[in-house]
Amino acid sequence: MLVIDRFEGEMAVIEYNGRTFNLPRSLLPAEAKEGDVLRVSITVDKEQTAERKKKIECLMDELFE
Repeated sequence: MLVIDRFEGEMAVIEYNGRTFNLPRSLLPAEAKEGDVLRVSITVDKEQTAERKKKIECLMDELFE
């Protein structure tokens, strides 16, 4: 469970399993407030991953030619 512990400027301090980490406040819904529980869904963007891999391979090819 992710809980908004507090806001520090433009950062939100998030508590997860007894540990805290910071997230930019801009990533949260505008109505989010201290004490709110967050639901997060993370997915892999295979298309962007493939494009990134291709760019890196091209840069490596240029570097090692």
